[in-house]
Parts: sequence; structure tokens; C-alpha cells
Amino acid sequence: MTMTTILTMTNAAIFTLLSGLHFYWMLGGNWGLAQALPTTESEGKRMLNPGPLACLGIALGLLGFACYNVSLGIGFMKDRPFWANKWVIWAIAGIFLLRAMGDFRYVGFFKKVKNTEFGKMDTKWYAPLCLYLGLSSAWIGWELLR
Repeated sequence: MTMTTILTMTNAAIFTLLSGLHFYWMLGGNWGLAQALPTTESEGKRMLNPGPLACLGIALGLLGFACYNVSLGIGFMKDRPFWANKWVIWAIAGIFLLRAMGDFRYVGFFKKVKNTEFGKMDTKWYAPLCLYLGLSSAWIGWELLR
């Protein structure tokens, strides 16, 4: 098994788990929701209040990323033209590297508001996970160019 296959399957598993969590939130679940959304430091007011439709959109997008990674890992996309296949992994890499970098206020490695529940979780888990997904997707994209 190649490193690229290991990365695609690992990423697919992560994307599937994250997708499932967003489906759970879409259906009204609350577990982990308080730590998953940025809040103001002083009042603890949520910066985002996504509804079921937003959760569904994110869940479907993450599930699509999972399926795409599986198709790369099993070689299904190998014979597709470059424009129809390999640029997607670079888009995924860009999305997650930008998320890791953040908005310079509430989200990412360069955030200023760090002492909220979300800020602590973002520093410990979310931003590093996004950095991993971005870098591993970039690795996969690089390998696909060869």
C-alpha cells in the first residue's frame, strides 16, 4: 500500500466522521455543538448560528470529499482527464489550509480570541486537524501530478 493510498483512506475516514457529526447536528443533536462554534470572549455570544440546511450542506460536502478520497485511493480517478479530477484535491487542500490559518480573530492558528471554549478546542484540535487535511491533500495532489 502506498503512502498516497494510506492518506486518501485516512482522509476519507475523517471526512466521513465529520460528515456524520454534521448530519447529527442537522437532525437537532447538541453534543459538541457548544465547542464547535466560535463565540465572543466577553458575552459568550455565538458568531454563527447555522440551521439545519447549513449543517446539511456541510455534511454533504464533507461526504463528497470522503467519496472523492476513496475514489482516488482505489485508483478509480486514475484515467480521468486532469481538469475533471485532480484539481479537486487542490481545492480541498486550499480550503483546509485556509481554515487552519483562520480569520485572524476567532478561528485558526492566528486567532486573537483564544480563551473561549471554541478557541481552546480550535487551538488543540480543529486547526491542527485542518492543517493535517490541507497538507495531506496537497501531498495527494502532488503525487497525482507525477
